[in-house]
Amino acid sequence: MSFQSLKVSLSPAKKIYFASDFHLGAPTHADSLIREKRIIRWLESIRHDAQLICLVGDLFDFWYEHKRVVPRGFVRLLGKLGELTDAGIQIIAFPGNHDMWMTDYFEKELNIKTYRRPLDLLVETTPNAPIRSFHVAHGDGLGPGDHFYKLLRIVFESKLASWAFGNLLHPNLALWLGQSWALHSWRKHEKEGQPSYWGEDKEWLVLYAKEQEKLHHHDFYVFGHRHIKLDLPINQYSRTLILGDWIVYNSYAVFDGQAVQLVDYDEPQKA
Repeated sequence: MSFQSLKVSLSPAKKIYFASDFHLGAPTHADSLIREKRIIRWLESIRHDAQLICLVGDLFDFWYEHKRVVPRGFVRLLGKLGELTDAGIQIIAFPGNHDMWMTDYFEKELNIKTYRRPLDLLVETTPNAPIRSFHVAHGDGLGPGDHFYKLLRIVFESKLASWAFGNLLHPNLALWLGQSWALHSWRKHEKEGQPSYWGEDKEWLVLYAKEQEKLHHHDFYVFGHRHIKLDLPINQYSRTLILGDWIVYNSYAVFDGQAVQLVDYDEPQKA
């Protein structure tokens, strides 16, 4: 399978950041606002050395773009993202399973290119250094298993389903239905508890990375979706990273031109 690719020449002292699973909007407006402000503080803290920021899906717990209606909320995040792209920082986004109906709003209003399928990110650091390759995707529907969701995604991603949701229902009703479905999913996961690592022989995204590595080498495989933090070598030359989330971990990955680290955002203590 061939994938879209993006080539980046990383400037000296600049970095590439990866973050996913903000799930803004859930479970309540108050909880979401606290998380949104924390994310904005993180974005502000990295603006001095960020050359590229990759937002790897599920930024919102539910998102739909009507033709003339912007979903209520998230104004602080959207404003900060626009501010960063206006300042020359490149940002790309991957729709996840919770915001799969992201269309062209990010590209037209925020200058953020969106990638619906896995992306091969090729990073050149210095003229004589080898290009570092990243295979980046949200992660939903990849690898073996999860067959019901894969079928459901085909239905939801169809033009007919998207058109019907946005044109046959009043926006208030449509967004209420979407947010109610997302909240049901949130509560279900709360009852199940924090997701855990299934093991190298069962974790779908690890198995997917291993299959892709057989076809074409990548230095790093970067995913969101699973709400676990994982930094796992899959052979001598490749690693799989699952980014965690901003509900429990406040975690992200950063590439400084030499190495990738998976870290938690640690806010500075107030004086």
